[in-house]
Amino acid sequence: MISKFLSKLKSILFKSEVISETPLKKEKKVAKSAKSAKAKTKTKTKSKTKTKAVNSKKNIETLTTLPGVGAKSAKALYEAGFKTTKAVIAADEKDLLAVSGVGINFVKKLKKLK
Repeated sequence: MISKFLSKLKSILFKSEVISETPLKKEKKVAKSAKSAKAKTKTKTKSKTKTKAVNSKKNIETLTTLPGVGAKSAKALYEAGFKTTKAVIAADEKDLLAVSGVGINFVKKLKKLK
């Protein structure tokens, strides 16, 4: 009885239609749909994160195929924006020297590859 009175009062104050369901039932439905939506987004986020991590590891491993590039310098090159070996070979000397772990000797080796 009190809930009907409150819903009627709300409808008068906020000028909306009277709700036939009790507020408690409506809250339960909203809570269930919110939980299922959260579960769906969590699984999507986890799978995207895993694929990105796998792709970055593969790209870093391919960068180590360049002469003079180890694991640390490959990671530094990847984080600097050089995702492929072709990108490293085609890059300017100044851009490569700006990356930590890359020295002049490495740049000279890359010139021989061009």
